[in-house]
Amino acid sequence: MSRALPFLILFTIVLAACSGSSTTIPLTATASPTLPYPEVITTRVPEAKNIAEHFLDSWKSKDYEEMYKLLSGESKTLISEKEFSDLYRNVNGEMALRDINYSINNSTINPKNAQVEYAIDIESSIVGMINREIKMNLVKEMNQWYIDWDTTLILPELTDGNVLDMEYDIPERANIYDINGDPLAIQTEATSIGIFPDFIDLDEEYGIIVLLSRVTGIQASLIEGWVRDALPGAYLPIGEVATEEETQRLNILSSYGAVATSNYNSRLYPSNGVGPHIIGYVSTIQEDELDEYRSLGYQGSERVGREGIENWGEDILRGRPGGSLYVKNQEGSPVSEIGTSPKQEGRHIYTTIDSNLQKGAQEALRGFNGAVVVIERDTGRVLAMASSPTFNPNAYEFENNNWSAWLSEITNNQNLPQFNRAAQGQYPLGSVFKIITMAAALESGLYTPETIYECGYVFEELFGFPRYDWTYERFQEDGVTRPSGTLTLVEGLIRSCNPYFWHIGLDLYKQGLTTAISDMARAFGLGSTTGIDVIEEETGNVPDPFSEVDAINLAIGQGDLLVTPLQVANFTAAVGNGGTLYRPQVIEKFITRDGQEEVVFEPEIIGTLPISPENLEAIQEGMKGVVSSELPPGTAYRQLADLDYPVAGKTGSATTGKGGDSHSWFAGYTFAESEEKPDIAVAVILEEVGEGSVYAAPVFRRIIETFIYGEPQRLYRWESQFNITRTATPLTTDTPTPNPLVEQ
Repeated sequence: MSRALPFLILFTIVLAACSGSSTTIPLTATASPTLPYPEVITTRVPEAKNIAEHFLDSWKSKDYEEMYKLLSGESKTLISEKEFSDLYRNVNGEMALRDINYSINNSTINPKNAQVEYAIDIESSIVGMINREIKMNLVKEMNQWYIDWDTTLILPELTDGNVLDMEYDIPERANIYDINGDPLAIQTEATSIGIFPDFIDLDEEYGIIVLLSRVTGIQASLIEGWVRDALPGAYLPIGEVATEEETQRLNILSSYGAVATSNYNSRLYPSNGVGPHIIGYVSTIQEDELDEYRSLGYQGSERVGREGIENWGEDILRGRPGGSLYVKNQEGSPVSEIGTSPKQEGRHIYTTIDSNLQKGAQEALRGFNGAVVVIERDTGRVLAMASSPTFNPNAYEFENNNWSAWLSEITNNQNLPQFNRAAQGQYPLGSVFKIITMAAALESGLYTPETIYECGYVFEELFGFPRYDWTYERFQEDGVTRPSGTLTLVEGLIRSCNPYFWHIGLDLYKQGLTTAISDMARAFGLGSTTGIDVIEEETGNVPDPFSEVDAINLAIGQGDLLVTPLQVANFTAAVGNGGTLYRPQVIEKFITRDGQEEVVFEPEIIGTLPISPENLEAIQEGMKGVVSSELPPGTAYRQLADLDYPVAGKTGSATTGKGGDSHSWFAGYTFAESEEKPDIAVAVILEEVGEGSVYAAPVFRRIIETFIYGEPQRLYRWESQFNITRTATPLTTDTPTPNPLVEQ
């Protein structure tokens, strides 16, 4: 190709451009590719103040690992990560650090170093606010800012090896009392009492047993039984008492070689625990809890509330510790005082619990797994709440010589003594639920109190599913019991006729009122918590029926229905008082150390039963008849008719689905309308023992007797004396005498 050709081509292109021509010139030569311009990526160095903010935010969240990452290399050579974390953890504890807030005031940046000035507000749970102005120095390493750290970044006073030290002034924990002022939990000098049965000759030294009973309040025959049953070489814990109250008798006991006593100063729960599932207990702060508790102003050696009122009322009982925060030199001498505050005494808590009734309820349940709840009918005050087996809350005081034995009883008992069956146990309700089914039937408009039904042995309205009344099952055992016959609806409740209530459940379902019974149950408070203060509770379960089988099961309180004894006591109280559901409450009032009352109990309405007065009266008539009707015989007539106090109630026997005996229920209320004593509602459940009329009804009677007379008046049929069984045979295997008047 001619050398003139490139020049000619270039000339032509320039000429075309200059002339504005759009003529395309074909080229036969290949042009060289053009390389892209290099991409420039700029990484910004975080501002020094951002590093300071990140450091302070990490301190606020107690993320010591993240704080340490922000230290300069030179700073890390002076302190290891563990030493750094331990230092901040200890400093936070000494200050009782609750929170940190800060504001950046200024920052100065140079090529190799920077300084950030900030104001920091440290909130101490003991001495209040600590305000400081601090300058943080930073250095640039590998094009990043890092903190040139020293202890003055905690507080400017921490130079030359100075340290922080909080001197605490801790108030004594306040007490818990029953409604009458009897102690349920107190700080006092206590004496633990135990015996060595090998050294007691009951034939010659029965006086020891009597004296132990007088000191501890435990029935002498119970102690005698423990001694007789003790293994060789055993140590038998008896209990703990307030030393000052029993000094003379304790001195006498100490003179016996078979008796071991030891004094200690701590939290004492008299009578081995009255209402421990309500009161709770205290124990030492655990290692993994220490940081959290110190941030709240605890020194770390205190006992803290676990469960019940002890936990719920921790701040009330504890008060507020005082203290002085000092900067001290390496010799331990104060250099300066950071802050100080006086202690504030805790307030005593008075409960609604009647300790005598509570102890009676606990004794009434001896030998059973179960629960009792007693509520003041017209206010919601909880007078007693017992769960069995129970436990001794003194087990958690390690200075108590008996602690190991008590704790072993708790941890080795498969029946879970610390589980509160009264508020957390969830059970099928059985025939007590018929109260609710009757309410739904009456309010549907399809039934009246006088509606007639033929109550026979067998229910055959549901094809393919014959069901048998409790009278038939009883007939199979005794050959005597007959069907209940023609009954009104009120009489159906009195006799607890299963076919009648199966009929109601099926009829309402077929009529399109598929949720009438379950809706009524929810209106009675089932399926939701009662809102009780101080303790945890479960909701239970109220299912909507999705089949005819579901409907008839629900009508007699079976199927997937689950309730708590607390819920049952609460709706029973509402039935008895005319339809008002009150929130169950355990706290009566707080009293300051100088006697000022605070937070005095007030009844709190949480709902109203959706029942007309006429229909509610019919239900009440039926519940009264369960106890008092001779013809037709009420299911609890033989157990309660001679009780010299007006009561109404309902028996229940709920199958568990596991085979074996049913849960035994009784729920009732008093209607004396006395000015001397409030009316009460009571719910009793005994797990897997049998019929409600045979077991739960006698327990109900004992609760009423203790409430009226202060002590039980009649033995259970399985007792040789109060709280002592006739034989060593477990109560749950005691076969009842056939009774044609009881329900299955």
